[in-house]
Amino acid sequence: MVFWVPLLSWLAALVLAGLFVWRGPRPISVGAIIEQLLRYILLLPVGLMGLWAFLGHVFFSAQTAASIGWAPSPFQFEVGMANLGIGLAGIISAFWGSPGFRAAVAVVTLGFLGGAGVGHVVQIAETGNDAAGNAGPILYTDFLTPLVLIGLLVLQRFFGFARRLL
Repeated sequence: MVFWVPLLSWLAALVLAGLFVWRGPRPISVGAIIEQLLRYILLLPVGLMGLWAFLGHVFFSAQTAASIGWAPSPFQFEVGMANLGIGLAGIISAFWGSPGFRAAVAVVTLGFLGGAGVGHVVQIAETGNDAAGNAGPILYTDFLTPLVLIGLLVLQRFFGFARRLL
């Protein structure tokens, strides 16, 4: 399960964004594509993945630790609470977030997931930990998710600014 959930959340986000762009108004604008990608990445890879990680770290801590290649730890509760906050912020910002709120969610996601990704790389290098929850897709999505969010927010800002100049 740990292997597939990050991949499925990204796949679902891309499919839903594509569907809403396809069914949306014509002509299709770059701004509409960026908005739908932002919305569904915030909803699924940030929001639902955050809630999934919260549930795992708080309610299934032994199984979650084992999937990461770690021993259970009381710190998992704290990690779970951080995931809960990020997950809820992702869901809220997907549909009701201003550009500033979305940027704040992206920065927090970069700090938390990016830091977790660095931790995974260190674990792989120092201990050879290749557990699915450490070296699997979660490693890549820990970097991919915040970087794509920040990139899309920059593009959204640029295209909004460029549109005002024309």
